[in-house]
Amino acid sequence: MDLFEYMRQANMEKESPLAKRLRPTTLDEVVGQQHIIGKDKLLYRAIRADQLSSIIFYGPPGTGKTTLAMVIANTTSSIFTSLNATTAGKKDMEEVVRQAKDNYGMYQKKTILFIDEIHRFNKAQQDYLLPFVEDGTIVLIGATTENPYFEVNNALISRSHIFRLEPLDKEDIAKLIRRAVEDEEKGMGAYHAVIEEDALDFLADVSEGDARKALNAVELGVLTTAPSEDGRIHLTLDVAQECIQRRAAKYDKDGDNHYDTISAFIKSMRGSSPDAAVYYLARMLNAGESVTFIARRIMICACEDVGIADPQAIQVAVACSQAVERVGMPEAQLILAEAAVYVAAAPKSNAVCNAIFDAMKLVEDGHTGAVPPHLRDAHYKGAAALGHTGYLYPHDFPGHFVEQQYLPEEIKDKRFYYPSDNGYEKKVAEHLHRLYGTYDVREETGDE
Repeated sequence: MDLFEYMRQANMEKESPLAKRLRPTTLDEVVGQQHIIGKDKLLYRAIRADQLSSIIFYGPPGTGKTTLAMVIANTTSSIFTSLNATTAGKKDMEEVVRQAKDNYGMYQKKTILFIDEIHRFNKAQQDYLLPFVEDGTIVLIGATTENPYFEVNNALISRSHIFRLEPLDKEDIAKLIRRAVEDEEKGMGAYHAVIEEDALDFLADVSEGDARKALNAVELGVLTTAPSEDGRIHLTLDVAQECIQRRAAKYDKDGDNHYDTISAFIKSMRGSSPDAAVYYLARMLNAGESVTFIARRIMICACEDVGIADPQAIQVAVACSQAVERVGMPEAQLILAEAAVYVAAAPKSNAVCNAIFDAMKLVEDGHTGAVPPHLRDAHYKGAAALGHTGYLYPHDFPGHFVEQQYLPEEIKDKRFYYPSDNGYEKKVAEHLHRLYGTYDVREETGDE
């Protein structure tokens, strides 16, 4: 590298965004993510020992995926190279593999390949890497904001350790903000700025675990705020609010947050929490989630988790599904909210769900058995000669009920449906008990 190139890179580094300049270069400088880089954790030990196998970092933006890759780059004795999947193609990967083979053949040095946004690679591009990951030509480090189990080939997943990075907690963000304001070498310390506690608290909270968002706000605040009479730049609460604007909705209807939020919505209805149900509903609607998709999930929950404890729940859910298609947004939010609250507040039973699952398992295991002769079709000439007789018509008997065998002989005493003692289903259990003399409810644990 000549002097001109050195000066050019130095100036670029100096002018680079604060979040990049402040990026740690050693493990000890990393803030947060102690669940994977604590001193007793596998990743910490592997980086320290320079014994990495292929890994994939997965987590929301601003949680340190690229940071950890750069720490590895500064720590390892291997050749470290990087690609961004948004711009790299097969030729770029072929060149990396060629150099990796040369480096190992001539210098016995391994090559670590960091691929940012690895989920952007298509299946063919991901497949190209497989044999070289398999034979150790390259050690792969992938970074993705999307769930790798949905977006990365299973073959690559099986050859990699998956490390999930969580949003940084408020204290970690606050620590980074203080470092950004005070650090004179990498941060904004040369501007002699001070940040007020309420502004610090606000930024740490509103950043929602995204370090980059917090640092960008600090940099903008320092660079655009005039010094006060004391000659110092004061980052007040008003300045902080202007710089970060508002709390962004953390939901991507095409990504992992989609699955997490709909999961939380369903579990809130199942758990009888109307407040949580409408909160997650609001998050989905705010992000532009399909109202028909939400309505389908409410219908499923009405059957799976409410069932006969409140037979009206499925009727409300179906009516909701029909209504939102006819009405559309924004009024559809009222219909969805009513259905979600109804299902959440309804008494719960998964007895019907358990019954069909148990029956399906028995059938799939091959326990079909023959239909009892008296239940077989007798509406044709010759049925009696085949023994299709003996069926007792329930409406001919008192109470419109007569006890007879309905299940095949091999499983004639098998039970599938165990009603709960919740809501209307308790009345169902009482009715069945009157008919059969005994028809116990399933214990609340769900065991027979």
